[in-house]
Amino acid sequence: MVSAPGINSDDCLFHSCVPCGWSFQEVLLTKRLFVKGNEAVAMAAIEAGCRYYFGYPITPQSDIPEYLSRELPKLDGEFIQAESEIASINMLLGASATGVRAMTSSSGPGISLKQEGISYMAGSELPGVIVNIARSGPGLGGIDASQADYFQAVKGGGHGGYHIVVLAPSSVQEMYDLTLLAFDLADIYRMPAMILADSVVGQMKEPLVPHKKTEVPLPPKEWAVRGKGDGEQRVVKSLYLGDGELEAHNWHLHAKYQTMKENECLSEEYQSADATLLIVAFGSVSRIAHTAVAMAREAGLKVGLFRPITLFPFPEQALARAAGRAGRVLVMELNTGQMVDDVRLTVGAGVPVSFYGRPPGAGSLPSPEELFEVIKKQYDQASQ
Repeated sequence: MVSAPGINSDDCLFHSCVPCGWSFQEVLLTKRLFVKGNEAVAMAAIEAGCRYYFGYPITPQSDIPEYLSRELPKLDGEFIQAESEIASINMLLGASATGVRAMTSSSGPGISLKQEGISYMAGSELPGVIVNIARSGPGLGGIDASQADYFQAVKGGGHGGYHIVVLAPSSVQEMYDLTLLAFDLADIYRMPAMILADSVVGQMKEPLVPHKKTEVPLPPKEWAVRGKGDGEQRVVKSLYLGDGELEAHNWHLHAKYQTMKENECLSEEYQSADATLLIVAFGSVSRIAHTAVAMAREAGLKVGLFRPITLFPFPEQALARAAGRAGRVLVMELNTGQMVDDVRLTVGAGVPVSFYGRPPGAGSLPSPEELFEVIKKQYDQASQ
């Protein structure tokens, strides 16, 4: 028995003996690991079949390119640290146009620089995974955890009326699972998919049970461009100049987004069946809110939690049902109010919606006790 190829048994994190010839990725899939959320994303990308990564270092997501720069060459993959974020998103566009699975990642200002390329990918119907481990802003901001990139991700940060898939993990395990899902959804719907997290989920370590990807039926990539002489010419573009062509293309994209709303919404509920106050939170804040809701239950308060997992498509029907049962909603975000707009549109004027937020900054992460006090105050006001 010897260590896996490429791993020095003396400094291997896993200290495990495996049959000669096993790859590093095969070793990972046999273990329960203790890793960062960023590392879980990188591991899942490899398992999903991603062999091409283009990016640029920026805190707090740099663990992702660091991991892939080490592991992709061992798998005959390509890692390119581009000269800029603009270059990296256009490299992703080019690789995707050939039909391969590819990924980029960044944070805050880097994602802003990628927006034109993301718009081009959406308009060209090109799949690809984009990871945003969000940092505070606007402008250069800082490395504090933030949920202020919700608008940018969900509403389409570039030009044109487009959407991308947006998935919001709240744990290291979900960083892995939702990255696998992101690659599949991107291929099925021919559109970019984004993992939207922050430094809390990206940098924290938790147990991870990696697993092989589930094989799902994927459409053939008959649109992928090929080299000269490999058959009929294929063109991938977002430029439509014929009479009525661009309008028809935009209605085609719109229909695709509507199909996603019908079939791909994901959410999670906790203690919501008999709740008279429903907390709505996503990502890292939902973890804190979960504990605060448990504290409220211990105090005899009928409080529940609704967590959107897909931010686009937003789980409107599930939220409307849960909010209708509760009759009152409190939205919690690590910003000054972004998802709350979609919540209000979803539940309608008949359900009162309150908001509690914390803008990014030093010490901006609320404690469970803080959120419990906010919940208790809202609950008491509703009971009067």
